[in-house]
Amino acid sequence: MKKKFSFLFLNDRYDRQIHFAVLFLTLFGLIMITSATMGQDAANYMTLIKTIFKQIVFTVVGYISMIFCARFFSFKLCKQYLGVIIIVTMGLMLAARLFFDDKFGAYAWIGVNVAGIDVSLQPSEFAKIIVMIIIAVYLGDIVRTDISLKDLIKKPLFFVLAFVFITAFLQKDMGTAIVLLGISSICFLILKHPLLSKWQGYLLIAIGVGVLIVVIFLSPIGATIVNMLPIDGYQKGRFLAAANPFADQYGDGYQIIKSMVSFSSGGMFGIGFGASVQKYMNFSAASSDFILAIIVEETGFVGFMSIFVAYGIILKQLFKYAKLVPSEKDKVMLIGTAFYLVIHTFFNVGGVTGLIPLTGVPLLLISAGGSSIMSFMISIGITQSIIHRYKKSIEKEY
Repeated sequence: MKKKFSFLFLNDRYDRQIHFAVLFLTLFGLIMITSATMGQDAANYMTLIKTIFKQIVFTVVGYISMIFCARFFSFKLCKQYLGVIIIVTMGLMLAARLFFDDKFGAYAWIGVNVAGIDVSLQPSEFAKIIVMIIIAVYLGDIVRTDISLKDLIKKPLFFVLAFVFITAFLQKDMGTAIVLLGISSICFLILKHPLLSKWQGYLLIAIGVGVLIVVIFLSPIGATIVNMLPIDGYQKGRFLAAANPFADQYGDGYQIIKSMVSFSSGGMFGIGFGASVQKYMNFSAASSDFILAIIVEETGFVGFMSIFVAYGIILKQLFKYAKLVPSEKDKVMLIGTAFYLVIHTFFNVGGVTGLIPLTGVPLLLISAGGSSIMSFMISIGITQSIIHRYKKSIEKEY
């Protein structure tokens, strides 16, 4: 039986710790999505069935995609078809803006109805992998010094900025745009080409200025500054709610306050699976953006830490191999994937606890949402391919 389905398994040349951490997180996430969804429409059991069915399908597709990428990914193939991948992804992102309705103020989803079940795909989630590949393919392992800076960076810079522009200004999905910028910036900082060193310094300064601006926005004078900005009302509301959710406790601050109540109720072991009270009280994003609040309420600090131990295992192994692999391309994908996880976790945890403005960024492998789970699993599959190739090269040396 195992031989018949061997394509679904990974051998010892892949990293088993990462693999089992991913499996644990997806299973735990599925269980908690089931619990959180109970509160969305308690009187209609079909809502629960459809949500769980969709999540299972997306998880299975994501897992198969992860295994496929682990076995068959190569930078050579990526470079050959990268133009097509970029055009298709950008085309889908533009289609989401032009032909589909917004969700929570952003035009980022393509929605279809399949057999009576509403299914949404967010193309910009896959752009997070593509920007890593763009930087790796165009800028990784460049040894030529007889090339101008313009010729070196014009293609990758254009493509990355195009993805960010479409996401931020056309789709109005600022959370995803910030994640794209964050991942791209980290990947760019990994590179060692001498022509890039000065611009890497400028980038570090820009990151520092960006952090300072956010701190100012969340300060006592932040509300005045935010109200003067030419941004959408819901975006202003998120900044103001992070600064003081109780100033508008029945409006923009409502979800954050409910999240705080959930966190305070959990204790060490939680109040029990399925026993959350807050999810029944108009907690609209309980299974997606705010699922961590439900997890802590029901499973307590133990449940909270189980997620972050699994995340820690994935990060530890990714950084371990990033130090070992000789290729810059490989380092970009390994470290880029690690910070893909770090950035998502930072924005989700910071948002649901009110420490930073809510961005709508999901908790990877835990929150409900097919595009995010498939995208991150594909990214993990690519890193597993890199790890497999490294282990195979080590074996040949002996």
